[in-house]
Amino acid sequence: MIYRIFLLLAGIGVTGLYVWAPGAKGFPQEESAKILFFHVPPAMLCPLFYLWGAVMSIRYLRTKDPRFDVRAVAAIEVGTLLCVLATLTGMVFARVQWGAFWEWDPRQTSIFIQLLIYAAYFALRYSFSNQERSRAYSAAYAIFAFPTVPFLIFALPRMVTFTLHGGANQAVVGGGLDPTYRSIFYTTLVVILLCFAWAYSLRVREGEEWLAKEESDGLATGGSDTADPGVVRPVRLRDDG
Repeated sequence: MIYRIFLLLAGIGVTGLYVWAPGAKGFPQEESAKILFFHVPPAMLCPLFYLWGAVMSIRYLRTKDPRFDVRAVAAIEVGTLLCVLATLTGMVFARVQWGAFWEWDPRQTSIFIQLLIYAAYFALRYSFSNQERSRAYSAAYAIFAFPTVPFLIFALPRMVTFTLHGGANQAVVGGGLDPTYRSIFYTTLVVILLCFAWAYSLRVREGEEWLAKEESDGLATGGSDTADPGVVRPVRLRDDG
């Protein structure tokens, strides 16, 4: 309860800071450039959740403990949600600053590819009827998919010579933020991290409750004399006595 109140107050505070912050100089639309407070943090944080998903996938493959699978799925779900938010807020920024929602800029293209890679993770996970196989294959995929994250999100956009993100990248990564913007930016980063860490914990709790229910149902079924629905027993047609 205290954590929820803290997040609510932190969200109100961050919103107030966003409204109070002055426009960012050097951008065509100085006021709208403040969206970087809510655009850059999701892009920076989604790799952390993807990394945690890969770590939990490794632990699942080593132990076959479904609790690690629950944590892996929750982390990848939260990471993908952050990636989607980064893409959508980036499209709003592009529309205001560049005149179009999508320009196939290297950063836009790389994050789009990243989304496709993890969309394939969910497609793979739900393509098997056998639960053990689904967990194993999706865990292996999560491990091999993660190396694409630092490459597509951090390395590739910096390797190209032409990018519309040049000025924005210099402002955030190159140290162009003044003390006011830097303070607001890192405050927003921490608040967003706490919010999505809470979302992750809720998702894990839900998954573990589902596992507990599944185990209890399995024990109840295994301990009863109820026939397996897939087995046909002989039928007695008449009483010989």
